[in-house]
This record gives sequence, C-alpha cells and structure tokens, in this order.
Amino acid sequence: MARARTAYQCRECGATEPKWAGQCPACGAWNALEEVALAAPAGGPGAARFATWSGERQPVRSLADVGVEEEVRAPTGMSELDRALGGGLVAGSVVLIGGDPGIGKSTLLLQMLAAVSATAARTLYVSGEESAQQISARARRLGLDAGRLRLLTETSIERVLAVAVAEAPQVMVVDSIQTAHADVLSSAPGSVAQVRECAAQLVRHAKRSGTALFLVGHVTKEGALAGPRVLEHMVDSVLYFEGDTASRYRVIRAVKNRYGAVNELGVFAMTDRGLKEVSNPSAIFLSRHEQAVPGSVVMVTREGTRPLLVEVQALVDDSQLSAPRRVAIGVEHNRLAMLLAILHRHAGVATHGQDVFVNVVGGVRVTETAADLAIVLAILSSLRDRALPQDLIAFGEVGLAGEIRPVQAGPERLREAAKHGFKRAVVAAANAGKGTGDGLEIARVHTLAEALDRF
Repeated sequence: MARARTAYQCRECGATEPKWAGQCPACGAWNALEEVALAAPAGGPGAARFATWSGERQPVRSLADVGVEEEVRAPTGMSELDRALGGGLVAGSVVLIGGDPGIGKSTLLLQMLAAVSATAARTLYVSGEESAQQISARARRLGLDAGRLRLLTETSIERVLAVAVAEAPQVMVVDSIQTAHADVLSSAPGSVAQVRECAAQLVRHAKRSGTALFLVGHVTKEGALAGPRVLEHMVDSVLYFEGDTASRYRVIRAVKNRYGAVNELGVFAMTDRGLKEVSNPSAIFLSRHEQAVPGSVVMVTREGTRPLLVEVQALVDDSQLSAPRRVAIGVEHNRLAMLLAILHRHAGVATHGQDVFVNVVGGVRVTETAADLAIVLAILSSLRDRALPQDLIAFGEVGLAGEIRPVQAGPERLREAAKHGFKRAVVAAANAGKGTGDGLEIARVHTLAEALDRF
C-alpha cells in the first residue's frame, strides 16, 4: 500500500503548504505550520489537490425526520464513575480522562475494565506506557479477576486499530494518547500533529464500530490537558482525575459531557487494594472539631446533581507587610478580594492591615457563588476570634450592593444539611421557602448586614 502523503497546515488560518516554513505564507503567523496526514487525491487532473476525508457520503435530511432513540447505558461496575459519566457507558462514546502523574488513572481504568469484563463484555486494554508484566503485576496486587480482559502493549496506531477491528471490543482503553504514533507522520509521539491524528483515527473507529472508548491524556504543569485543544472538542466527555498524592482521596470531575451533566463529581479513596468508592463524600470533607473554633463555617455546595457539605476555614492575622497577603485555596482569588471589599463597604469591617487566608478543607475546589456567605462569616469569625455554632451551615451569593442572593437547589441543600445533623442555617430568604428544612432553624436574610447582626 502506498504511503499516505503529508503536508503542513497552519493552525491559525488552515492554509496547507507542501513544505515546512517558519512563517505561514497565507497569514504571516510564525511557527504555525504543523505536519498533517492527507488522504490520496481522488479523480483526474481536475480533482482537488488534497482530500482530508474519505468517509461515506451522508444524505441531507430534515431534522424533523431524524428519529430519536433512547441511549442505552451500561454500568461500569463503579457507581462513582457512572455518576461522572452521566449514568454509565454509551456505545460509540469517547471519553478523555486526564490527571497528574501517579494520581491513579491507570488503576481506575484497569479496575473498570476488570469489572466490565466480568459481565462477559468484550474489553481491550491498550498500553503504550507499561509492559504487559507491569500491568499483570498491578492486576494481581489489586486482586482483580482479569481472566477475560484482553491486553495489548503497542504504540503504533495502525497496529492498535487492526487489533481493535479483529477483537471487536465493546469497551476499549488507550493509555495514553500521547504515546501513540501514526506511521504517516514523521514527528515524535506526543507532538500536536501526532496526538491530533491518532485521536482522530481512534474516534472514527469508535463511532463506526460502537466501541465505548477511553483515552488517557497527560496534563501540563498548569493542570490542563496536554496537546492540542481540538483534542477536547473531538471527544464526547472530558474527565479530570484530581487529588493530592499525599492524600488518599481522589475526585473525578466531568468538565464536558455530551451524554450527561457537567461538573458531576465522583469520589474515591486510594487503598492498597486499589480505588474504593466513597458513597458519602460529605463525611470526608467535614472535620467535626471537639469544640467550636473561630474561622470555621460549613457550607453546602453542589457538584452536578449532588449536594456536598464542605468546611470553609479562614484565618485573619496582623500583617507585617506593606501589601497584606490574600491567599485563597479552593476558591477563586479574585472573588475573595471582592468579598473583602463588600465586607468593608457594606458592613464597616476593614481588613486593610491583616493577612487573609481562606481554605476549603479536603482539597475541594468550589467554583459556585454559593460559598460567598460562608466565606464572609468565616472571615468575620476569625477576625473577631469568636467561634460560630458547630451545628450551623450557611450558603448564598453576596452581591456588590450587599444583598444576599439565592442560589440553585436551596431546599435540596437544606435537606442534605439536616440529614447530617445540622440544626441551624443562614441562607437567602428566597432559598428558605415556607418550610423549615426538615427540622432546621432557618435564618432568612436579605442583606449582608442583616446576616452579620445575627452573630
């Protein structure tokens, strides 16, 4: 078979050149030409110079004529992973999972494949990073029944696809996409062109064969997935596996999902027998002190469809610097600065000469505005050295005018707090409704000053 032709395409304007150059002749961008694989041209002399797609032609139809079939989901055997995926595996779906080195991506997917293969489903684990002996040793250490799990150690994408066609797996894992390489490209594995070409071929195979495909992706030192941004656009779901390697807890978060809700959260604990699911994650993020301590407030955040109780801690101390420090861990730094300005403007509480540290316990990242009220109360509690009641929870958005605004799913958050034994709540008036929250004593507040007057 003739070797496929390659060319160089500008990532800025899309222009194609037969040879590499430092500057794109079309748009003038520097270092923008990247090697791409091109299919052989079809037709006679009048045919296009290059063809980039050789799939079957699809007829144009009216959208109203396209039938909608219910998506059949297959369980992975790990309910927390199913939650992050939106309910389970979908045939033909492509999932990209990224995370720091050593966080447990390979362990998670090996356990998942072992559980799926136990249901008589056909599986294939493709590894380009580890040898077959290393993977077998891990499976034995984890106590997995991997007798039905098929294994391939290969980096050539052509060989991987040939085996995939022959094996016809229903679930397939490629670990990792950065180690795969296409023979039609001369660039090194992990380069932008190789990652894009290998991912495109794997996605095309998954869609045509109905294989549920998992791709493992490396991350940069900033925490983003390595490789071209188009990689995240090509797949159906993007999952991030997060956690501190010094901690036993791991969190899998969906940031993109065409088959379910984003920001869904699955929680695992790393043990000597692999990853174990945490069915009640609120319990691990709450550290009940023997007695109430200043600067600690519990809030109810919402990750996807799951309410989650987390502890927000604040420490306010006299600063020896001309520019006091503002340190935020688990919350956005700019939001902390804004809340301190609102606290000064609408409550008369100044922190100009103090260092302010805010931390969300357990390594959880809270991105929603429901944490505003809890952060403000924790800062005030530390500043006044006055502990708030241990059975108190608070959530609500603080507006620039000093108003307390409601957040989504208020009643559901209150029920979750009551289930964990909390007795009092400070929330926006619109979130409280007419009920009492299953035994909760609810303080309905409209402004920041009204909330602070209660303490």
